[in-house]
Amino acid sequence: MVRTSTPRPPAAASPSALQPGPSSTGRGWRHRALPAALLAVAGLALAACSSAAPVAEPEVPEPVTVTPTVEPSRAAAPEPVVPTVWPLTGVQTAEVANRPAVAVKVENTTVARPQSGLEAADVVWETIVEFEVSRLVAVYHSQVPEEVGPIRSVRPMDPLIVAPLRGLLAYSGGQPGILAEVRGSGVQSISHDQGAPGMYRVGFRSAPHNVYGTMSRWLEIADAEHSAPPAEQFAFALRPELATATASGSPASTLSFSLSAQSRPSWSWDGASGTWLRSEGSAPATSASGGRLSAVNVVSVTAPHPNSPFGAQGGAPVPTYGLVGEGEAVVATGGRTVPAIWRKAAADAPLQLFAADGSPVLLAPGNTWVELVPAGKGSLTVG
Repeated sequence: MVRTSTPRPPAAASPSALQPGPSSTGRGWRHRALPAALLAVAGLALAACSSAAPVAEPEVPEPVTVTPTVEPSRAAAPEPVVPTVWPLTGVQTAEVANRPAVAVKVENTTVARPQSGLEAADVVWETIVEFEVSRLVAVYHSQVPEEVGPIRSVRPMDPLIVAPLRGLLAYSGGQPGILAEVRGSGVQSISHDQGAPGMYRVGFRSAPHNVYGTMSRWLEIADAEHSAPPAEQFAFALRPELATATASGSPASTLSFSLSAQSRPSWSWDGASGTWLRSEGSAPATSASGGRLSAVNVVSVTAPHPNSPFGAQGGAPVPTYGLVGEGEAVVATGGRTVPAIWRKAAADAPLQLFAADGSPVLLAPGNTWVELVPAGKGSLTVG
């Protein structure tokens, strides 16, 4: 007989069935226990998150601007170094002598050459007087030569030249009207005709070409109003290469002047000495000491040359120059020339030199000769 059996439902797992038991691998219990452990840990984490207080945002401080403290410099700014220079030459010196400028009216005819003391002048002005002859106004300050001459009479253009110096003017004499103009110019007169000390006649020349003078003696009699050094007349560069003509002028080797039918001075550039060498016509111009007359700067000033109210021998008119105003000029320095404009605001104001743009024309440190060219009659040829 065949027995059949009814399948039984699976029995509920007993507690012992949940315990780890042996397996063929020895690790079967871990596969059943790990998921439960992970679930337990995850549950604890969620519980902790749900029960913790919210985290506060961090406080951001307000921005603070800090200005650095800068200690002020206790040292004063250095003063610019301004060299001491002779006012009429621009040449540097340790000290400017406390003495006035002395202008001397010097003859320049053939019988008067060679003259004494011209090589020591700071500035020499060449003028044309009656009968178309040349006379010089030699101005001294940085040097005091032992002797100057021959000295001649004053002329109406002289007060215009020397008034800005506010110093001394030495001459042999003059017409009353011209003497009045000299007195009105503010300079102190040193006149041979009025018995001024330091003037005398020499024996090696004939009159009237023999009046000479001693400058040191004239300085001794300078009064209180005429004893101060002169103010600067022209503007000077600190160094020769900075002079206007040298820096920006046109090359030149000769300066040929026609001041009148009787006066044709010329100058030639000498690079070895750095000066212009003077000639009277074709003859080299020299001083009584034997040296060649020379100049660091030669300035050509073209100005009106009208007759003055004064007359000379035989009724010949005595000319003067119209030096108050402005006109054409040429400045020669360092073997070069540059055009310029001269201006003189008043009779007692210095004659100044300007470029076309209005800037001052700077001369090189050293002595200067000014050639006063009669407008419409005289000329300058640059070669």
